[in-house]
Amino acid sequence: MDGVQKAKSGHPGLPMGAAAMAYVLWTRHLKHNPTNPHWHNRDRFVLSAGHGSMLLYSLLYLTGYELTLDDLKNFRQFKSKTPGHPEYHWTPGVETTTGPLGQGFANGVGMAIGERYMASRYNRPNFEVVKYRIYGIVSDGDLMEGVSHEAASLAGHLKLGNIIYLYDDNHISIDGNTKIAFTEDVAKRFEAYGWHVQIVDDGNDLEAVHNALKAAEDEVNRPSIIKVRTHIGFGSPNKQDTSEAHGSPLGEEEVRLTKRKLGWDPEKQFFVPDESLQQFRKAVEQGKKWEALWNTMFDGYKRAHTDMAAELEHVREGDFGEAWKKALPSFGADAGSMATREASGKVLNALAPHLPTLIGGSADLAPSNNTFLSGIPEFQAGVYAGRNFRFGVREHAMGSILNGLALTPGIIPYGGTFLVFSDYMRPPIRMAALMGIRPIYVFTHDSIGLGEDGPTHQPVEQFAALRAIPNMTFIRPADANETSVAWKTAIEHKTGPVGLALSRQKMPIIDRTKYASAENLTKGAYILGENSPTPKIILIGTGSELQYALGAYEQLVKEQIPARIVSMPSWELFELQSKEYRDSVITPSIKKRVVVEAALPMGWHKYAGDEGVIVGMTSFGASAPYELLYKEFGFTVENVLKKAKELLA
Repeated sequence: MDGVQKAKSGHPGLPMGAAAMAYVLWTRHLKHNPTNPHWHNRDRFVLSAGHGSMLLYSLLYLTGYELTLDDLKNFRQFKSKTPGHPEYHWTPGVETTTGPLGQGFANGVGMAIGERYMASRYNRPNFEVVKYRIYGIVSDGDLMEGVSHEAASLAGHLKLGNIIYLYDDNHISIDGNTKIAFTEDVAKRFEAYGWHVQIVDDGNDLEAVHNALKAAEDEVNRPSIIKVRTHIGFGSPNKQDTSEAHGSPLGEEEVRLTKRKLGWDPEKQFFVPDESLQQFRKAVEQGKKWEALWNTMFDGYKRAHTDMAAELEHVREGDFGEAWKKALPSFGADAGSMATREASGKVLNALAPHLPTLIGGSADLAPSNNTFLSGIPEFQAGVYAGRNFRFGVREHAMGSILNGLALTPGIIPYGGTFLVFSDYMRPPIRMAALMGIRPIYVFTHDSIGLGEDGPTHQPVEQFAALRAIPNMTFIRPADANETSVAWKTAIEHKTGPVGLALSRQKMPIIDRTKYASAENLTKGAYILGENSPTPKIILIGTGSELQYALGAYEQLVKEQIPARIVSMPSWELFELQSKEYRDSVITPSIKKRVVVEAALPMGWHKYAGDEGVIVGMTSFGASAPYELLYKEFGFTVENVLKKAKELLA
């Protein structure tokens, strides 16, 4: 109450209503070490209802994490450790960024999958070096959001018995009582999903909550949800059980009245009795003991299983060795043409034997996305060592689960769908970028080039939408060799999500004996070729459409017109380069430029310049064979050449 009141904003209701069950969880069940928030074998706690962040910050402070009472007093202030919603990398002990409802719920499913896979690969008899649970508090709002339905269905199918969620069933949302829009039987819904369901009628009954958690821990073959009847704003004489307690400070007088009702001194603020702090701080010594026991076990594991222990230590540190890089395939121009989605599949399968924690799949599009790893089992209930993942038609959950996997040290997660359906997973893409974690998205069917399926499946605005996300790296490789380097770049990337936009249609493999190496993709854009040290025009192509810019360039060369051809697969990688390098590729003094991409021109003007032209899309696509579509929408060598000559005239 005091933190929210001092900040003059926030959500006091959930922390007040959920405090009792959170206390039981954090002091009697959660296996964690406050002095080492990154201990590998800790239980994970996800506050999916991230608006109740003051509850989490209070727990972190009370149990001894690197968070002070002054940090709590600085709630929601600029650069404080206690932002309005929990943020990963920002506050010690926060496992994932939450706030957009449903995301934390689904992140937890990804974390549970990560634990199951790592345990299956690395555990040995008498050495359970990976064994932890995913606990969480979820709200009515979380369970209304569609992503939680998708993730819950998949978690039940996979029998993820390492998930235990407390459902804060307080009957109140922002608009009022949940009965105005949310009247389903949640318990029966989760039973239908295959979850272990319990109901606690009084959220302040500590023993009932404890017993329910214990029963959930004993159930190892099903995920668990405990529906706990709580009261939002518990103790507030005038605002308990009302939406007024949800998202606004109670008010100074109501805070005093509440403290008085609960038996606290109404004039004391941020007051923590010594005996309370002592009780909570027992977590410090207990956490040290847990980690010490684990360290002793891991020492024995290292002696008994030296190679596996070394592998586990390396992958957790993001060290995947060098063998996978040597396995990256290259493609000769004599191979003719190849769709970049096909090249991607070949790259994935070449890397898989050398990257044991590469795990992923597709939203029911594996044959189209080429995401299946040949000869490797599927990840299914009871087969948790599998690495081929079946997300089902659940793009939103896939994105959020990938985030949970990316938050599991050592795992390289990837997920595939058609580029146009990135719209379904934009929230978790944004969250991955905000957290600075690295899921890899295999976005195939990347343009009007997918053809007959028509405009419902042809992305035109998605390029700009994904490039607009800060810290998102979007790569459109132009041929099979750029695709190979794009995968290398994605795996080595550490600080945000990477999207690979891949073609359905075949594209020519560029003859690298005539043109620059595809290794230059790592720079985002590079000079593919030029026929003069003083070109008069720069042609810039990306992805599927580079071939048309390249064809026009070759014609200019035949006509002895000084020109430069630039492959630009990634704006984001290009912007990371020095100004000197960027100017050497897109030279400011060369004003005549033609950009070619089958997407909305939005954003390309920066590179086209004031005198350049953009051959792009200004409408949705159409249903027809892709060759006809490219011709109708102006993506031909002839049209690009025409635009270039018009500029030079």
